[in-house]
Amino acid sequence: MAESSTQVRPGGRSAKVRAAVHRAVAELLAEEEAETLTLPAVAARAGVHPTTLYRRWGSTAQLLNDVATSRFTDDLVVPDSGSLEGDLQRWLADVATDVADPDTLALMRATIGSGPAGGCACVEDRHRQLGAIIRREQERGGAALDVESAADFLLGPLYYRAVFTAEPASADWARTLVSTYLATLRTS
Repeated sequence: MAESSTQVRPGGRSAKVRAAVHRAVAELLAEEEAETLTLPAVAARAGVHPTTLYRRWGSTAQLLNDVATSRFTDDLVVPDSGSLEGDLQRWLADVATDVADPDTLALMRATIGSGPAGGCACVEDRHRQLGAIIRREQERGGAALDVESAADFLLGPLYYRAVFTAEPASADWARTLVSTYLATLRTS
């Protein structure tokens, strides 16, 4: 089957079905291992016919990507404390708190495990948020930082701990990570 993008239709029944399907995915991931998630199981929980899911999403991976993209888009407010350090510390502490949530973590692990696009669905908006913080710092007259390098230093360890260890990062650990990142920038 050729790759297809998620069909989005505005309002009405379509929006209700999408919300019910997203809710069903979250509930099933909270109850069971991600490997048991199937489109027919999601359809049954959402109260829709499996054909609806196959027509709109095509595969479990595409459905998980849509749920993750919806979940992680605009979920955090980009702080404006007046300083780069304050903005990064508050933002990364919020991200750490978010990814430590068991339901969020289950969705992340399932989405990442569903295929190469899964990781992008989980971090795409985080990169946009980080880019906004860095652009604001440049507008204040601060250093021109590279978003990708900042993401590697800040998000990499945080997501590693969340996904691959039994101890997700705490908000305090995230703030320390920001301090270490900024100290590294000052010395280089």
